[in-house]
Amino acid sequence: MASKDSFLEQAPKQLFIGGKWLDAESGAVDDVVNPATGEVIAQVARGSVADTEKAIEAAQAAFPIWASLDVDDRANVLRRVADLITEKADELAAILTIEQGKPLAQAKGEVLGGAESVRWHAEELRRVYGETIPGPNGHLFLVQKEPLGVVGAITPWNFPSSMITRKISPALAGGNAIVLKPSPETPLSATALMKIFQEAGIPDGTVNLVMGDAAAIGKTLTESNTVRKITFTGSTAVGKRLFEQSADTLKKVSLELGGHAPFIVFDDAPLDKVVNDLVAAKFRNNGQVCTSPNRIFVHESISEAFTEKLVEAVKSVKVGNGLDEGVLAGPLIREDALGKIQRQVDDSVAKGAQLLIGGKRLTDGAYANGYFYAPTVLGGVSTKMAIFYQETFGPVIPLIPFADTDEVIRMANDTNYGLASYFYTLDLKRIAKVSQGLQYGMVGVNSNTVAFTQTPFGGVKHSGFGRENGHQGIDDYVNTKFVNLNYGI
Repeated sequence: MASKDSFLEQAPKQLFIGGKWLDAESGAVDDVVNPATGEVIAQVARGSVADTEKAIEAAQAAFPIWASLDVDDRANVLRRVADLITEKADELAAILTIEQGKPLAQAKGEVLGGAESVRWHAEELRRVYGETIPGPNGHLFLVQKEPLGVVGAITPWNFPSSMITRKISPALAGGNAIVLKPSPETPLSATALMKIFQEAGIPDGTVNLVMGDAAAIGKTLTESNTVRKITFTGSTAVGKRLFEQSADTLKKVSLELGGHAPFIVFDDAPLDKVVNDLVAAKFRNNGQVCTSPNRIFVHESISEAFTEKLVEAVKSVKVGNGLDEGVLAGPLIREDALGKIQRQVDDSVAKGAQLLIGGKRLTDGAYANGYFYAPTVLGGVSTKMAIFYQETFGPVIPLIPFADTDEVIRMANDTNYGLASYFYTLDLKRIAKVSQGLQYGMVGVNSNTVAFTQTPFGGVKHSGFGRENGHQGIDDYVNTKFVNLNYGI
């Protein structure tokens, strides 16, 4: 593999507006920090209101060009993008790991998953179907799907590559133009992807990138009448603010927000599989995942055996720099993330939870300058503790005992969030009852995976609304028009 410096040099550091790489109008820059080492690895342009307005204008000018292209031509561009992402997957993964921290294998999986999303939408754009409806004599009723126009996409740091492709792909498939604002922690994955879109030959201005002042850029996008949709993945607090700011312009909004996923283990569950699935899901991206299992409900009759197996499995989780071999859990994204996790752990222990493993920041040796936290298991967690209600974006597994099915459904639903949920049982009657009873947008039954390109992804309650992926994803990027054609005159 080439050196990290060579990969970083390949990632542009400027804004991408109207097909051109530009410095911010102010000339300002932001540092990009490697969370595994604490070192500044790059400086990128810091855009603000004026740059965002310029990007919106570029997207508006490009929109009719992209929307009027033949579906085959649009599909061909997206296929070229997917092929280039696949071809450059190693370098894109290295950039992602260096700026975000996740293990290289996970980063490459994310990149290739993004390529698959682009490739799938290149085919799905052919199936944005309308319909005909029987009308009275001399009338033909037509329902047509049309693009919205300019879409503002705001993406998070925890999946800095796939969140971009998952938003841009359906938007472009629907015929729209894009202004993208990535997280300031992880802008290099975004610039690398914009370079690929440019290389694939997308018309200038169809995709635009503005990095920098998050509040100013977000407000400019939400308050613009030209921008007809906002799609956002991130915290519930920020999502609510963007929703409120979008009200005056009555634009479409899709929000994929926080999660607090229950993970329920019934007494007939195969414990070895469940432990393996839980460890894989919980320590993916070191728990910094909106669908990560956050509250682990274990039937009291198997609690002791399950806990013993789980603690042994967690002991083998290797924490370290994502570029190192065999690492399962990398660093957290920032210093403040460590503080939030420690407060949750301390609160739980103070209120009676048992600290079974972990529970502290890692600071020795290679961990000294990064944001590392020990894989942690807490036993005897209850509703008295903050961790039961607060989303944990980190490597902490809280174990909560339960006695019966109705009780655990109530506890699982005792949250404002409603994104992902999981449960394990071999009882078909129980499968039907629990999958219907859980108030979540997605349910994994005997599986720790709920995200696939061909299936709808999204939540309910304070986890947001709208869907990504599946044919439902493109539906969120088009308008429905009714045409009454009177041919009997």
